[in-house]
Amino acid sequence: MKNITNAEWIKSPKLSQECEICYSKQFSAQKPVKKASLEITSLGVYVARINGSRIGDQVMTPGWTAYQKRLFVETYDVTENIKENNTISVGVAPGWKGRYFTGNERMASYFLGIRETALIAALTIEYADGTEDVIYTDKTWTTELGKNIYSDLYNGYVYDPAFVDDEPMKAVVFPHKKDVLIDRDGEKIKEQERLAVKEIIFTPKGETVLDFGQNLTGYVEFKIKGKKGEKAVISHAEVLDAEGNFYRDNLRSAKAQAAFVCDGEEHIHKAEHTFFGFRYIKLENWSDEVKAENFTAIVVHSDMKRTGHFECSSEMLNKLYSNIIWGQKGNYLDIPTDCPQRDERLGWTGDAQVFIKAAAYNYDVETFFEKWLADLRAEQRPWGTIPHVIPDLFDCDENSSAAWADAATVCPWQIYMSYGNKAIIEKSLESMKNYIEYIEESSRDGIWCKSWHFGDWLNLDASDVGKCDIGTNKDLIATAYYIYSSNILIKAMELCGEDATEQKAKREASIAAFRRVFMENGRIKPEYATQTAATLAVHFGISDNVAETAKQLNELVTECGHLKTGFVGTPYLLHALTDNGYTETAYSLILREEYPSWLFSVRMGATTIWEHWDSLRADGTMWSTDMNSFNHYAYGAVADWMYGDMAGINVDETNPAYKHIVFRPVTDSRIDWVKASVETRCGLVASEWKTENGKTTYIFTVPEGSTATVILPGINQEIAAGEYNFTV
Repeated sequence: MKNITNAEWIKSPKLSQECEICYSKQFSAQKPVKKASLEITSLGVYVARINGSRIGDQVMTPGWTAYQKRLFVETYDVTENIKENNTISVGVAPGWKGRYFTGNERMASYFLGIRETALIAALTIEYADGTEDVIYTDKTWTTELGKNIYSDLYNGYVYDPAFVDDEPMKAVVFPHKKDVLIDRDGEKIKEQERLAVKEIIFTPKGETVLDFGQNLTGYVEFKIKGKKGEKAVISHAEVLDAEGNFYRDNLRSAKAQAAFVCDGEEHIHKAEHTFFGFRYIKLENWSDEVKAENFTAIVVHSDMKRTGHFECSSEMLNKLYSNIIWGQKGNYLDIPTDCPQRDERLGWTGDAQVFIKAAAYNYDVETFFEKWLADLRAEQRPWGTIPHVIPDLFDCDENSSAAWADAATVCPWQIYMSYGNKAIIEKSLESMKNYIEYIEESSRDGIWCKSWHFGDWLNLDASDVGKCDIGTNKDLIATAYYIYSSNILIKAMELCGEDATEQKAKREASIAAFRRVFMENGRIKPEYATQTAATLAVHFGISDNVAETAKQLNELVTECGHLKTGFVGTPYLLHALTDNGYTETAYSLILREEYPSWLFSVRMGATTIWEHWDSLRADGTMWSTDMNSFNHYAYGAVADWMYGDMAGINVDETNPAYKHIVFRPVTDSRIDWVKASVETRCGLVASEWKTENGKTTYIFTVPEGSTATVILPGINQEIAAGEYNFTV
């Protein structure tokens, strides 16, 4: 940042809760220009133009951060935009800043006590003669209501191309702090793909519905003329109901509509200040002939590089993998949201931490998570608690939930494992310590028992649909997660050269307490025995008899024939089975097509991961309208098992970032071949295998500068860079 801190925050003197405010300033450049740059940010989301040309290729700028502590400033090179006489205009709409979850007024304080938008900017013009001019935001700027006469993150917008504010007014100075302004440190949000209409549907109710064939996050670009004064409306939805009608009840209070007020002229239009989660759109009050070529879905997400690829002989698993990828794209829009469509779209910590390992296989998410973890650290309370969502809206000072707040330890460690950047651990170490200290203060005799927890959210141990957190004992989950996160803290401290002796002793005491309270003879006690309980005891290294606990887990699965785990147990279930010799059971779970299973949603036509195992039931009915997202990526965490166990590509924790790779694929007779690759900091790592005539051939690729260990039946071999073939 160069000059923006000398500018003033400005806002409109008109109330600007639910509309776009346009700020403008005319200026001249009378001498030859050497360079011009625009520093800009807003409370709200902005689109800047100079002489009518849009600046930059980003959308939803400046993104969503912990606004009271961190607000991104973008610097654009605008040299080519400057003429002798110029107008800079900036449209600012509420976006994330002006809306709060489900209308809860208690959260209004998060938005600085107001819902109005504001702008700050500095345009620096350097002339060829060495002089410069700086145009600052101040009270000389003009403000007027924009053509987005209504704008809301959840409800959508109304755009009127003919609207002109009859009463433009001078801006007023807004007394907001500037010490929160920082240069961008996250990925930019951009338009990524364009999808054509797959089908035009006329539903039994007589609705005109367009199907893009894919549940996505973004908006529709459309061509429209219409009749002058006519308000044409596009509504968005993820699914059709059992009768084939447009269904949007699962969006709860979010209207999710794009409305266009026709002026009799032809326009090509798309949203500028919001986004939607949808596969289908419904056209209402649309007098133009409906042609598929007049509508294009634009996919929007953070500009991450795709690094991982997976495919196998099962087309159902390939579709599952595709759904996982689309789930990540749809929910990695500046923050790791839980869902992109309903009146929520929040950065839930639990979803982020259970999926992050899969995320780091699929995409390069280092920069994405560095940004989000900086917000997490900024939102962490002085006494160590981590809010349930980051950025925080709930203002829950007194409490952290196990498996959710553990994002403070799990996410930095996984980023270090995948990319080898020690700095993320150094930045996060104090946050980790404070969180672990909070847990220890909330524990009694080694058991974390003094906090409220989400538990094994959306598990199937409870028969009542509305009891999302009933099932595995919450103190058991919490204590297991303390043991898990404490172990990460120990490794992080040692990595940073600190003595972790005391922390090791506390962890061992908690392990002993867990075994005493929840286990007996190497098994989870009957009153606590669930698939999730056994999974955590095995996978987190808690059990004193792993073989017996794994046997118990296998029994719990095979006795009922399917998984019963929720958000906490599902990410580790297949790992716990496979790592302990129950590969056949793990494959049976991943290949199962009946409810409940990963492939049930695939069989039901899903194109993303669902929030519930039965968000849409086999009879066409819905799980619920209260909480039923069809793009909810958490259960897609199984992708890390697909990469790490099916394909066998694993990081060596003692030599991270794929400097040393562990190839350890596990096969099954129901799968003929698997192929996967990950573009790492060291280069391309690849693994594939194919079974024919009772023999399996493996091919492993090790990039230059890396080494690997190959672990196969009867083989344990060290290899250097190159391509290797093994037949077993």
